[in-house]
Amino acid sequence: MPAVPLSSAYHPPAQNFAVRPFSAAVGAEITGLDLSRPLNDADFARVHQAHLDYNVVVFRDQRITPQQQIDFSRRFGVLQIHVLKQFLLANHPEVFIISNIIENGQPVGLGDAGKFWHSDLSYKEFPSLGSMLYAQELPEEGGDTLFASQQLAYETLPGELRQAIDGKRAAHSYTARYADEVFKGIRRPTLTAAQLAEVKAVVHPVVRTHPETGRKGLFVNENFTTHILDVPEDESRQILAELYAHSARPEFIYRHQWQDGDMVFWDNRALIHLATGCPSHLRRRMHRTTIQGDVPF
Repeated sequence: MPAVPLSSAYHPPAQNFAVRPFSAAVGAEITGLDLSRPLNDADFARVHQAHLDYNVVVFRDQRITPQQQIDFSRRFGVLQIHVLKQFLLANHPEVFIISNIIENGQPVGLGDAGKFWHSDLSYKEFPSLGSMLYAQELPEEGGDTLFASQQLAYETLPGELRQAIDGKRAAHSYTARYADEVFKGIRRPTLTAAQLAEVKAVVHPVVRTHPETGRKGLFVNENFTTHILDVPEDESRQILAELYAHSARPEFIYRHQWQDGDMVFWDNRALIHLATGCPSHLRRRMHRTTIQGDVPF
């Protein structure tokens, strides 16, 4: 989906900001940009291009409201509402709360989000274009997020493995590992029949083409992918195991160590990511908006 320009009737002043690539395979930081202010079309185009070039952009030193996060996210496309409605921010359902905090005996957000490598909402017919995660409360230790380039992973696949997945499609399901206890002591809420109806399994190509850059990348992940179609079950398991091992090689990874004021925007069409977790007694709260993408091809 193309980026959305501002109304021609309003032209915000330009902001003086810098885009600095990290030394890792992916990622860049953007400093000097204030997302509490509307971006003019030229500044927005720079941000959009940085996102395409580096797959992960880190906006430093932000002080924005939930509505400002929503408004900025909407510049990139339609926002998706998460199936776990109990963890949506009051009066702002576009914001999904990721948190290990318990208040009045109830979790305020999803406490074990992202413990397996995944691409957000790959289990939907229209998987996520990208996600924006804004730090609200950070632990004193831990809580890092890892991002792995699936385009580099595809480009460096051994020839035999690349041939094995040529033209193949795979099934994705939100419930594939839903019941697993991935962080000690944290279990996910039981899904209702209505919620299950929202997350029926879908099928996508094992290798997808990025709709904006044309670059190819792997599009399977250990969290949501259940099997490859039209191959024997044992062969599917073997191929997926080899792809998962290859896809998270250290040379493909950027490790984000969160700082106060960070908002991270990553490209789910090009990356998988992983939450490393933090000690359970340390509070962590993040606000996520998710932008709808296209049907993978």
